[in-house]
Amino acid sequence: MDNVVQPVKVPHTFIEDALALLFGTLMVSFGVMLLKSAGALTGSTAGIAFLLSYLTHASFGLAFFLINLPFYWLAVKRMGWAFTLKTFSAVGLVSLFTHLHTLFIHFSALDPFYATLFGNVIMGIGFIVLFRHKASLGGVNILALWLQDRYGIRAGKLQMAVDTCVVLASLFVVPLPMLAASVAGAAILNLIIAMNHRPGRYAV
Repeated sequence: MDNVVQPVKVPHTFIEDALALLFGTLMVSFGVMLLKSAGALTGSTAGIAFLLSYLTHASFGLAFFLINLPFYWLAVKRMGWAFTLKTFSAVGLVSLFTHLHTLFIHFSALDPFYATLFGNVIMGIGFIVLFRHKASLGGVNILALWLQDRYGIRAGKLQMAVDTCVVLASLFVVPLPMLAASVAGAAILNLIIAMNHRPGRYAV
């Protein structure tokens, strides 16, 4: 039997990680801008930030940044300082870029359903870039993993419970057609992540 040559795992360099954080957060924030312009939302921590933004008229970036603050100590305990610093940087960049995009891009006509679905596609690709470089956008995902380790609560179940609460709360904030489009968009985003982010999928 021929010997199978195993791929050599080469860690990402600092420059590669930095560029990945930049490109990934640019994509996620652009998707967020499309959803915000369409009056849509998504799940998880970003969905909570959307709700607060719609209810209080605060900027999405500010709401998203503040919501994530309590979760960083959990990230340090479970993921370590490197992951936490990357995640903090990613959250800060998404918060910043969602504001900067609006200074340079203005839509004269935007189909809300197209914007919601395409925005989630762009966000999904951005998430994959961040995940490949061991970063995330924090929040509920970190809490879910910590509770799973500490108390045996399945991370997927908590994530689903939070997303369900976001959807139910959204009934009082966004029109039903946009809520349906938001749910479809979130399903597309999760499908992209499920297809492209699995253990053992990549050599590095």
